[in-house]
Amino acid sequence: MSQSIGLPRVDEFLQELATIQQTGPKRIALLGSRHVPITHQHLIEMLSYALVLSGNRLITSGATGTNLAAIRGALRADASLLTVILPQSMDRQPRESREQLDQVMHLVENPANDHLSLGEASALCNWEIVSRCQQLICFAFHDSHTLLKTCRDAEEQCKVVTSFFFD
Repeated sequence: MSQSIGLPRVDEFLQELATIQQTGPKRIALLGSRHVPITHQHLIEMLSYALVLSGNRLITSGATGTNLAAIRGALRADASLLTVILPQSMDRQPRESREQLDQVMHLVENPANDHLSLGEASALCNWEIVSRCQQLICFAFHDSHTLLKTCRDAEEQCKVVTSFFFD
């Protein structure tokens, strides 16, 4: 009986190992803080450009900072491999994001979440993004509660999670 308790953990480990060893393109979620220095944004943009140029599908949200940098890089590489999932409707997005978001071919809006706070809508959006990916790359601060919860949720779903901290 004790073996059956350990089996799901072994299955989770094997699933994660298979994802790490996969040599073909992956579905990679790239999420992060809105408050990112411009030099870091350039690095994130280059990372997303390289990931998409390598044939990976990139999934992100539409916030300023990290996510907008990821969008810029992906659009430069291959717009057809980018999916952006918004926490709320396009009308609720920051003005500085809208011009960039207008260029996204695969854009998912969530107007049903317009009545929620941005934090609540972002948590739901991040959950949807993680459910669609094989791997999560997250850029956060140690007090970025919503992002850190997203990383824990992704780990519980046996996703490969790579976290970078700004502080």
